[in-house]
Amino acid sequence: MEVPRRPQPSSFTLPLPKPALSPLGAVDKVTKRGTMADRSTEKDQSGDETFSSEEDSNVSIYVEPPAESSELENTNTAGVKLSSQDSFSEESSISEETLAEEARKKSAEDEAAAKERAAQRQLLAIEELVMSERNYLRLLQVSTVTIRSNLQKLQPPLTNLDSMFLHIEDVINVSSRLLSLLDQKQIQPGDSLYLETLCNSFLSLSSDIEAAYKEYLSNYNHVTVVENSYKQKEALWNEIVKVIKSSAPEVNATSLSFFLVMPVQRIARYPLLLQTIQKHTEKTHPAYALLEQTAHTSIALNCRINEYKRFREVADKYKKTETLTIKDKINRLNTHSIAKKTARISQHFKHETGIAPKLVDEEFDAVEGFFYVLEHGILELLENVEMYLHHLQRFLACKTEEFDFDMDGEKEPICYKEITTALRQWILPSFEKRLRTLIHKPLCALRDLLVGPRNLIRKRLDKLLDYEVISEKSNLSYEEQAVANTYRTMNTLLLNELPQFNGMALQMIWSMLGTFSCLHRDLASDMEQLFQGFAQQLPHSPLSSKAFWEWTESAVLEGAKKLETLCQTVQETLNAPVDQPLSPSSQRRLKQLTDKHGSGKIYQVVGTVVGSRDLDLNLARGELVAIISESDTRGDKKRWLVDAGGRRGYAPSSKLIRYHQPTDDPPPSPHLALPESVSGIRRHSYTPEGRPLTVMSQPCFQVVAGYNFNARGNHEVSVRAGEPVRVLEPHDKRGNPEWSLVETRGGQRGYVPSNYLTIMAARTGTPGAPLGFC
Repeated sequence: MEVPRRPQPSSFTLPLPKPALSPLGAVDKVTKRGTMADRSTEKDQSGDETFSSEEDSNVSIYVEPPAESSELENTNTAGVKLSSQDSFSEESSISEETLAEEARKKSAEDEAAAKERAAQRQLLAIEELVMSERNYLRLLQVSTVTIRSNLQKLQPPLTNLDSMFLHIEDVINVSSRLLSLLDQKQIQPGDSLYLETLCNSFLSLSSDIEAAYKEYLSNYNHVTVVENSYKQKEALWNEIVKVIKSSAPEVNATSLSFFLVMPVQRIARYPLLLQTIQKHTEKTHPAYALLEQTAHTSIALNCRINEYKRFREVADKYKKTETLTIKDKINRLNTHSIAKKTARISQHFKHETGIAPKLVDEEFDAVEGFFYVLEHGILELLENVEMYLHHLQRFLACKTEEFDFDMDGEKEPICYKEITTALRQWILPSFEKRLRTLIHKPLCALRDLLVGPRNLIRKRLDKLLDYEVISEKSNLSYEEQAVANTYRTMNTLLLNELPQFNGMALQMIWSMLGTFSCLHRDLASDMEQLFQGFAQQLPHSPLSSKAFWEWTESAVLEGAKKLETLCQTVQETLNAPVDQPLSPSSQRRLKQLTDKHGSGKIYQVVGTVVGSRDLDLNLARGELVAIISESDTRGDKKRWLVDAGGRRGYAPSSKLIRYHQPTDDPPPSPHLALPESVSGIRRHSYTPEGRPLTVMSQPCFQVVAGYNFNARGNHEVSVRAGEPVRVLEPHDKRGNPEWSLVETRGGQRGYVPSNYLTIMAARTGTPGAPLGFC
């Protein structure tokens, strides 16, 4: 195809054959016309190149006449140049289009090749994750089944062997579940849906993976400790290595840690493998968003596991209770520890005196208070169960069936004897064994578990005091930053773990109480079954069933009424104000507190106080205290700051009542001179009504207790008001007349306050007079 040109009137066209060119010097230019396809060469059968005839026919030569004027020459020259430029631009545009097309084809081919390589790498990464998971699971099963069983056969048995494999069963379980989810779909790794299945399986098991691996990793330090203890015994370690090599010859392992470190490495490898798959997956892939979420989940999972492991290391460090001798404690003293303890004591005094505010954490205070309530309840329950078992043992120790009471022919006593024998030999021993196994043993274990949280709470208080000292500083040193981080870690650990511990402890208490009830129900069932065998030989057996149950119900109700009356009497006695006269030491304390604080501040303890928190006092029932403040430093009005005669601390306000000093003077001491006249009106605490006494011709005097006195130690003796006693010595061993050594009617000897005793006249030979007390 020819390119249109402008008409050239001064030129002419001369067709020429192909090989001939114009020999004249007037030839300005030869222009070839046609497309690039017209100028393509063709090869014939002999291999020579030939040009097409069309190209030959389109070749023309433009010749300028030599005799034209300069204006015409310029015009012709410009025409020739324009024709040349048009032809060149057309050729350039065609070349650029061809090159661009070729570049696009090459780019498409390169892009397709890159996609193919990425798909291959993605497939390899997926296969690596799956195959390495299968191999990892196989080696764990070899270590926990084959190697462990062979090591258990060694003699003597290895100590702490089972503790090395703690929580590894959970790791094996979660790994096998992951592979089973992949195998259930029956999809090959090359399938496009396999990646989506892999991500969904990992995400569905992420919480289980975290729970299994965090416990195993936190226990891994114990694995290394136990293995190092084995290595210290060369002969034993050689036997262990021999067993490992024979059990797994294909892996050439020389230690248990070769297998047990695999979970530690595997959990950290999940993010790397998933990120590799993500790197070689196109963003347009349907499962790319799910893959990205899975990779982020694996990273977050590792972060949480590492944080949990760090918390456990801090807890293991501070929850241990060290039993140090005084020498060891002195050896640990240095300038740093002394300065640290001094700063803590100073900060604590500032808090109690109100100089410096205390950092208050209401959430932690609530959790801490509930922990101490649980601790008190657990200890009280354990004490009651132990007392119950003690009384049960004493009952079982009294074997009345071994004695012959000459009861031949008496059916009822014989039946009771056989019933008692069956109870003591079969039913009650079985009940005691179950009680120890299901109640006492778990309670003891729960009591031992309280030590760790209690130590952490106390250590947190120390770290809190250190933290408060440095919290006001703008720039912290490396050591101070470590102190702050330790406090934050312990506080976060307690806030996270202590509520869970409290919940589990409370659940165990309720469970044990339910078990205790079930044990008694089973005991009642066994006793009922036992009594049914002797039902015809026991009293009330002739009664009808309805009459028997009516009699039983009335007897039970009568017994319950008596028990309720007794409980009310005891409760009234316990809640009644302490109105007995004060002992000499209490009188001195009363005088000291009254002089210091005034009579309006004196209170008396109505019940035993056991301190459970810092600065709490242990007070006995009847002690006198002076109120300093009706609230603690936090504003809690349930804890009062009291002065117990030198000791200062906190006591619950519910166990304090205002002290009213008795108006009556205490009775005279027995060692004082007898009154000249015994006539007149006498008053005693145990007989409020007065009556005139008749003077006997031969009077006899006896010493009785004027008030109730409860012994507080082995050297004292308890007496009741009106109880006659014999005064052995009117003073104690030091000659102090405020205490008297007496002997009660039951033969018990001990000291009582002298002003608790009084003298009364008695007629000689009066019926009911105690022998030897006149």
